[in-house]
Amino acid sequence: MNSIFESLTGMKALTDQVVAMDLLISAKSGVRNYAMALTESGTPEIKHTLTRHLEEALDMHEKISAYMVSKGWYHAFDTNEQIELNLKNIHTAMNLPTL
Repeated sequence: MNSIFESLTGMKALTDQVVAMDLLISAKSGVRNYAMALTESGTPEIKHTLTRHLEEALDMHEKISAYMVSKGWYHAFDTNEQIELNLKNIHTAMNLPTL
């Protein structure tokens, strides 16, 4: 059913973009959560473990961001371009045919 919907709407690329953005938002949340937990850690062992996890989460965020930038789905360094992309995506979503 999903391939039929994608064919009718031409939404394959946008679907991939939405999944990537959701993953990026989750990665950002993970970074924030690890950083917060790190400030509350009680022992050097826990601090070391959380620091390692934070570094891994930052690396994952960087990889996702770089992928999205390479696809033109994320303009982290140009707010105006990102706003234009967001508006285009909103317009596309608002004009999807109802099934």
